[in-house]
Amino acid sequence: MTEHDLPRIFHPDVHGENPKDRVGAGKPPLHLIPPAAEILEAVVMGLGARKYGEFNWRSSKVRATVYIAAAKRHLAQWLDGQDDDPESGVSHLAHARACLGVLLDAIATGNVIDDRPPAGPAAELTQKHTQAVSLTSPPHLR
Repeated sequence: MTEHDLPRIFHPDVHGENPKDRVGAGKPPLHLIPPAAEILEAVVMGLGARKYGEFNWRSSKVRATVYIAAAKRHLAQWLDGQDDDPESGVSHLAHARACLGVLLDAIATGNVIDDRPPAGPAAELTQKHTQAVSLTSPPHLR
């Protein structure tokens, strides 16, 4: 499934619709990205641009695991109670988004070295150990 397979939020009124509405309704809904997240990620990307150069991952390939490891470190630090990266003063969550954004762009532009280990059982284990919770379950189990 891709983003193009997802249902659209905006359904223009067929009567009196602007022709652009029909064209725009079929495109990715970028307005759904929270501005706070986008702004903070942009701040982190700006810091990275000063440190490593703008779009440096497009000039030389990057290893996927380097960016996954960095994102996981930022998420772990945030989860463990440290809101902001001490070096930048910006949220660890914004740093994690920036890592994943670079990786997504590197994949899309063919500039990634896919150095993931051989496929493992993570998807199956997650599904096996995920309890089905219905809306009729007690609130503390939802």
